[in-house]
Amino acid sequence: MKFRFIWIGKTKNENWRALQEEYLARLSHFVKYETTEIRESAGFESKEIEGKRILEKVNQSSFVCLLDVMGNVLSSHELAKEIENWQNQGLKEIIFIIGGAEGVSSEVVENADFSLSLSSFTLTHDCARVILAEQLYRAYTIIKGFPYQK
Repeated sequence: MKFRFIWIGKTKNENWRALQEEYLARLSHFVKYETTEIRESAGFESKEIEGKRILEKVNQSSFVCLLDVMGNVLSSHELAKEIENWQNQGLKEIIFIIGGAEGVSSEVVENADFSLSLSSFTLTHDCARVILAEQLYRAYTIIKGFPYQK
């Protein structure tokens, strides 16, 4: 299985970027991954235009997990079980989408196979990327029975 992360903009803050890279490097021990950064919308562009840029990067055969405040709220152990279910279904690629500051277009929402909430708090994009990478790494340590999750 391969994870692909599609998100809007770059992680500009070097401290957040270092954390992001740290957890992605840890995650790489369990699963291959790739990140795709989509250009942030200009002030005059709508989230529909941004959504089209996102969907251009989505393989139609991939499983899409949208990060959304209204998504499923899972514990770390529940996320681990979900990932195991995805593996058992034989999914080859899971795409995690983190939208822009205005959210994502309805078209992106409709294309998602699963919706996941990291928190009901509003998070910066940098923070959301780190939390997602850390929770995916944690899920794999749970699946493999490693002590990190305790």
